[in-house]
Amino acid sequence: MEWHRDDFAISDDRSRVDIDVVSNLLARSYWRHRRSREVVEKLIQNSLCFSLFRNDEQIGFGRVVTDFTVFSWLSDLVITEAYRGMGLGKWLITCIVNHPGIAETQFVLQTGSAYGLYDKFEFRLSEKLMTREPYGAKNREIDS
Repeated sequence: MEWHRDDFAISDDRSRVDIDVVSNLLARSYWRHRRSREVVEKLIQNSLCFSLFRNDEQIGFGRVVTDFTVFSWLSDLVITEAYRGMGLGKWLITCIVNHPGIAETQFVLQTGSAYGLYDKFEFRLSEKLMTREPYGAKNREIDS
């Protein structure tokens, strides 16, 4: 699918993702230590990707890990600094949560700073969500 607004377009066509641009955008994010270029290439292959373009230049990215039935994890939403504050992030989120393949799924996400943004899209904090970080975690035996 594609959405258009002025000189901008959003596409869910994975083949249009510029891996180098996305890798560089993610490298400047606060979670940058987790995203080598090889990791970015693999996550693109295994996600529903949304690329934001101005003309033919990729200036933003977001992805969803989903089963297309009940669950969707929104992740790695980034916009090039020069284009922030123009409402493009809100537009990108709108296209993502209304995508017909996943609009009826339960969305979750993790953020350290953008609560106000996601609140506008009816995301709510939950005391039920648990997380396990694989980075540096040691395998432990579980008592049965």
